[in-house]
Amino acid sequence: MKLAKTYSYLKKDLELIEEALAEVIQAEHPVLREASTQLLKAGGKRIRPVFVLLSGQFGENYNIEDIKTVAISLELIHMATLVHDDVIDDADLRRGKPTIKKRYGNRVAMYTGDYILARALENITTLKKPTIHQSLSKTLVEVSLGEIEQMKEKFDWNQNLRTYLRRIKRKTALLIATSCKLGAITSGLSDKEINYLYQYGYNIGMSYQIIDDILDFTSSQEALGKPAGNDLIQGNVTLPVLFAMNNPTFAQFVQKTFNQSDSTVSDQDMKNVINMLKNSGAIEASYRVSDMYLDKAMQNLSKLPNNKAKATLENIAKIIGKRTS
Repeated sequence: MKLAKTYSYLKKDLELIEEALAEVIQAEHPVLREASTQLLKAGGKRIRPVFVLLSGQFGENYNIEDIKTVAISLELIHMATLVHDDVIDDADLRRGKPTIKKRYGNRVAMYTGDYILARALENITTLKKPTIHQSLSKTLVEVSLGEIEQMKEKFDWNQNLRTYLRRIKRKTALLIATSCKLGAITSGLSDKEINYLYQYGYNIGMSYQIIDDILDFTSSQEALGKPAGNDLIQGNVTLPVLFAMNNPTFAQFVQKTFNQSDSTVSDQDMKNVINMLKNSGAIEASYRVSDMYLDKAMQNLSKLPNNKAKATLENIAKIIGKRTS
């Protein structure tokens, strides 16, 4: 089953969010307007709005207008981080299409990301719940720290598992966890329920990013929308690489291949790296870590009341663990 099918009954609410996203990102300046619209039209799973909607449905005070406001802001923040990431990574493709950076250059891309972030914050100010703004602010601080740390850790072959987990927490898990938390706060859930949903989102986010890092080596360029092994080409040492580094032959080859002073890597060398990594047991070991986080997510859900939203969140967890794109 595809991920979108699990929450197909949210179609109308997601369409409202999509329409509102297109409206919110409109800018007076034609370049900003065109760049922002291009990014929106590139699509995406809109998984953060989905988590906002589903978490909100556990509460008695579910209000689609308030929930929509939260969902829009979180998706815009996610979009802004993607634009900035593409500049940092010097990426030409995202989801198989030219990036903002590729089409307009680094300066326009950075200002586009800043503009989208500003619109996200402006949008959520209509909600008068201080806890929402405090939580979102803390998350943005952590995400920013994560971006700086990721730059510092590029091509660092000696980093450990803790460093990697902290990085993906800031890169992916926190924004998903915050999506669940803010949806729950908006609908008036208890502190315990808010925490269960936050922890669910955190563990799902960790698993989601680990699976992304696995697929970077096991999926095709067509499915990824970028070259296989692209994360490693950019210098990002992900979980499969960390596990494979325990093999001295792989460690020696990868360090020789990805010399920081020479960013050009031949297609054949890249194929060799991927084949060696696949044969090292690193993929299987990475899936085991992902499964551990999925199990924790299920444990968090088990403490919440049974309803359709809970069943959907359970199905999402199962599909994330098995996804191939």
